[in-house]
Amino acid sequence: MSVASVPTASSETASPPEARRTLLATGVNHALHDGYTDLIYVLLPVWQAEFGLDYVALAFLRSLYNGALAALQMPASRLAQAWGARIVLVLGTGLSAAGYAIAGASGGLVGLGVGLLLGGAGSSTQHPLASAVIARAYGAAARGPLGTYNFTGDLGKAAVPPLVGLLLTLSGWRHALWVIAGGGVLVAVLVGRLLPREPESRSAQAAAKRTARRVAGASPPGAGFGLLVAIGMLDNAARPAFLLYLPFLLQEKGAALTTVGLALSLVFIGGALGKAVCGRLGERLGVTRTVILTETGTALAILAVIVLPLAPGLILLPLLGVMLNGTSSVLYGTVPELAPGGRVERAFAVFYTWTLGGSALAAPLLYGRLGDAAGPHWAAVAAAGTALAVVPLMLALAPRLGAADRQRA
Repeated sequence: MSVASVPTASSETASPPEARRTLLATGVNHALHDGYTDLIYVLLPVWQAEFGLDYVALAFLRSLYNGALAALQMPASRLAQAWGARIVLVLGTGLSAAGYAIAGASGGLVGLGVGLLLGGAGSSTQHPLASAVIARAYGAAARGPLGTYNFTGDLGKAAVPPLVGLLLTLSGWRHALWVIAGGGVLVAVLVGRLLPREPESRSAQAAAKRTARRVAGASPPGAGFGLLVAIGMLDNAARPAFLLYLPFLLQEKGAALTTVGLALSLVFIGGALGKAVCGRLGERLGVTRTVILTETGTALAILAVIVLPLAPGLILLPLLGVMLNGTSSVLYGTVPELAPGGRVERAFAVFYTWTLGGSALAAPLLYGRLGDAAGPHWAAVAAAGTALAVVPLMLALAPRLGAADRQRA
């Protein structure tokens, strides 16, 4: 079992009711875990005030969760080979819930950090395993359901942060985390009840190679994959580098905690739309033009949010979310085309590990220090510069893409 396993033979697909149950269970699980990942942004100002943290420390707290999430995806896939994806998904969701419960019960930074580490470790299970479970359930018709699954993650991002922002107005942040942890326990039970007990797919690797050949029709597999990973790392670094400072930029403009939660929700709603819009845009304009358009637009929108007053800045956030999150869907769809040796499963694992891990390290080491030295405004400007840095790399990658994309470019 590995990241983004592709459809298996039709003989191994689930019945329609089981397939729908699979999609429902993994979708709800995805929404919870993505919401868990991004609710941290709402809590950063609270933790800064309570513990007296600088921006490096805040970025480090966020990176505890995201670093564990990135580093443990491949081990989670290997664990599922021994225990089964269903069991690992249930345990992973339970572990994430326990992590937030521990963070809420903590009396200091050590307990908070341990809780975030456990939460990230639990969330590392759901991306690679859920994709493969859906692929097994739907077989050759899995592309649409996988898109629905990806969309549910953005629903979680849009729902959980504002919910936590509301809870913060009613009680302390520790109580808010206990409520969120309780929701995670309920989702773990739901996944265990709904997800069918299915045997491991034995033809995923062969199907992955078939999909790679269908998608490619381009230069030899592996050509340009390193550039694609570098582009993904920059794109993934620009996103948290901006979101890390967005709450503080908004608070300087007079935003309350509930407004900060709403602002993040607007970004994530735009991000959900961006996955669908940019995917279709990539088919029409080609990967090169689409990525250059979205990254340039991201940089300009970030700069506009920095200088605009609160109200027009909030209005711009959904459009910023479309471009900020939409690029990733275009890059994700390019992985099979450039997979070294046609090994699509390993390529996805490498791509996710490096892009998520790179952003987890960049936030505290680079953007956190910059925020402490120059303030949140200049750190956000650096996030815009990071997005623009994708453009020359994308131009270098363009000749290695398919003939159709080269013609559009």
